[in-house]
Amino acid sequence: MKKIIFTAAAVFAFAFTNAQDVKFGLKGGLNLSTWTGDTEGADLKSRVGFNAGGFALIKLSEKVSLQPEVVYSTQGTKIDNFTANVGGTDYTGDINFNLSYINVPVMFKYYVAEKFNLGAGPQVGFLTSAESVTKLNGYSQTDTQDVKDSFETVDFGLNFGAGYDFDAHFSADIRYNAGLSNIAKTEPGDDTKMHNSVLSLSLGYKF
Repeated sequence: MKKIIFTAAAVFAFAFTNAQDVKFGLKGGLNLSTWTGDTEGADLKSRVGFNAGGFALIKLSEKVSLQPEVVYSTQGTKIDNFTANVGGTDYTGDINFNLSYINVPVMFKYYVAEKFNLGAGPQVGFLTSAESVTKLNGYSQTDTQDVKDSFETVDFGLNFGAGYDFDAHFSADIRYNAGLSNIAKTEPGDDTKMHNSVLSLSLGYKF
């Protein structure tokens, strides 16, 4: 972790030293998230969430920019038509897993055209909350549980995406985050692995 922090600090220091131009902005949009990994047998569906935060756009050359961000992101997944046996009785229903993160991505952007760019970069996420919302078929009530202790507090991933600048202020980007680390907190001997998978569409405004 210390090596990662020192490397990131060195990259930022180099970027600011060599930057031709630095702009700050705000961004926000929608997420479509689910989990990948050891999910066999689970009918996972994508969950709709949102993202909102700020960024700095550091222009290193005419073609290359660095964009570090701090973004609040709601993620998770849905399980439809699960079956559980309680007291000898089978129940069916749906479960929503609602996870919230503070994500810190760093995107390296290359402008293949004047207004169009392709980007990629690492991301670290910090889990702020996690809850499960269960609704059994035939019942109007839902059961909400705090399940943060079942998940790792730090998540690492890689982002890949594309962006378009409408003008000097407004922009849009589409991005896919592939989770690299196991988000499931497991007991010794349990090798279950789950990863975040998030597709996001965002609008940005540069000051």
